[in-house]
Order: sequence, then C-alpha cells, then structure tokens
Amino acid sequence: MTDPVISARDLTVSYTLGRGLLGAKTQLHAVDGISLDIEKGSFFGLVGESGSGKTTLGRALLKAAPITGGSVEYRDEEVSHDLRDLSGAALKDYRKRAQLIFQDPYAALSPRMTVRDIIAEPLEVMGLTKSRAETDERVREIAGRCRLNLEHLRRFPHAFSGGQRQRISIARALVSGPRFIVADESVAALDVSIQADVLNLLRAIQQDMGISFLFISHDLSVVAHTCDHVAVMYLGRLVETAPTRSLFARPLHPYTSALLSAIPSLDPDETSQADKLEGEIPSPTAPPPGCKFHTRCRFARDACKRDVPQLRELAPGHRVACHFTEEFDFSRAPAVAPRRADATA
Repeated sequence: MTDPVISARDLTVSYTLGRGLLGAKTQLHAVDGISLDIEKGSFFGLVGESGSGKTTLGRALLKAAPITGGSVEYRDEEVSHDLRDLSGAALKDYRKRAQLIFQDPYAALSPRMTVRDIIAEPLEVMGLTKSRAETDERVREIAGRCRLNLEHLRRFPHAFSGGQRQRISIARALVSGPRFIVADESVAALDVSIQADVLNLLRAIQQDMGISFLFISHDLSVVAHTCDHVAVMYLGRLVETAPTRSLFARPLHPYTSALLSAIPSLDPDETSQADKLEGEIPSPTAPPPGCKFHTRCRFARDACKRDVPQLRELAPGHRVACHFTEEFDFSRAPAVAPRRADATA
C-alpha cells in the first residue's frame, strides 16, 4: 500500500436539530465513526443508498462539513494538513489541493458567466496567477485536456449539452492543480452514452495527472468499471471495504450482497432473483441499536440487535462489519465484471 492522500480515523459529522416536543435537542449523526485511507493516485468508490451519508462524508473530507469527532489528515509531496483544526491560510492552501465535481451540471454553472470566466474563477479567487495572460493560458490548457474547444470559452452554459457542461465543471475543478477530487454522483444526471465519455475522461485525468478521486455513486455497474477500491456505506457507517474485484466476486456483508444482486444482468438467460431489502433505511435521528442494518437483514440475530459490529479484515484489504459473516457465502458471478485487475484478483 502506498501512502494515503486522505487518512480518516473515527470521523464523525453530527448536527444538532431543533428541540422536540419534550424540549430535548436531537442529534443527527450523518457520519458515525468512519475510518478509511484513500491512496495517492487511486480511484476510490463510495456506494450506498440515498440517506446513507455518502455526500456528507465527501464534504467532510473537503472540510466543507463540520468535523465533530475523530480526525482527517491530508498528505501530498509538499504539505500535510490536519483538517480538524484547518483555518486561515492553511485552509486556503487546502482549497487549492482538494476540489469537488458536483452532481448536476445544469445547476453547478452560473448562467451569467462565460465558460472562460467559470474555469478561470478559482485562479482569480485564490490568486494563483499573476496576470490575465497567465490565467488565459492556464484556462486554455485545462479546457483542451477536458476536450473543450477554444471557441467554447466565449459561450455561456446554456449553449451546451449536459455532457459538455460536466466537462466544464471538471475543468473548473482541475484548474487549481488539485491532488484530491471528490466526484459526487458526477455522472448520475447524464445519459448512459455520455456517462461513458465522462468516466473515460476522469480515468484519463487520474492516470495522466496522478490525482486521487473519491467517486461517490449509487450505480454499482459504474463503480465496477471505474474504481480500484470500493467502500459500502449504510446509515453513516462503513459496512464493507475491499478492492473492487474482491468485493464483486465475494461480498462479505448481506447489505453489499443485496446491492450487487440488484445489478441488471446482460445475459437474457439469467434467472437469478435480487435479494430484496425489506423496509426503508432508518432515520439517522433515531438509528437502531447494535448493527444498524439488523432491521432489514434476514440473517439478523440477538447479538446483531445488541452489539455494534466493528470492521474486521478477513482477506488482504477486505474488511467487513458483520458478526456472523464467516457463516455466509455470498460468492457470485457478478452481472458486471470489474474492468481493472487488483492485487487480490
């Protein structure tokens, strides 16, 4: 394992809500004691249902959500930042090194700014260039890398398709020279054919520039073809994390198995049924005791309702939070084969 660019330990993000009927304040633990490492130059996937806390975790790693417990450390060849106490000049420096690609390419761009001004804005706000000529040179370089023509720089966002707008958003994220990027459902709003184009662009950028990505998605087929490593999140906690090929070949948690079984198969003769998850994801303001997944797990036992399972490493790089995972076998031939080989393949 190489040195991680992001290292989180027992990371917690909590919000205090308004007082209830009895006057007591309610605590919402959006991220609850998460520990993970994102290696330099890797494409790290984060999956889970809506409401599991994926976006909040991504924002916390960017110092855009309050870190109320634990620690997050950022490291590259030049600096090291402890995000818990980051402020002032150090926070400004971190903003250059860590960027976000938003989900909706239509809402993320100002309709009153040209593409040139949108891409140039981070350079001007952060003071990264000394002249307009230097700014324009940097904008043209990044626009070309993101497959945007020079004539596009004079236009406004309304003149572009969804895929082109997302490339503009990617260019804006890249222009400051970041080493870590959070891509939050960055292809979810695009057509399937355009998704492939944007994903190929992100992979090319990751390989050419050595940038580390946290790729947040609910689409496991996209994750299979894109990511080196995958973490599965449920109600604020990680339930499983593993190299992509290992996770898809042999998931160790019932929740992961259910998510994988829901991927549509391209084989017309495939007759396997999805593992149906009963009920809805519980409210984060009133999570169940013990294992948070036990209310929907068909394998739950008394210990699951009482004791919180901790992440245990059962294979190289493969960790799972389940009391009884050794008793199950969720091995499967995945509907979507992971594209990339890894050390455990």
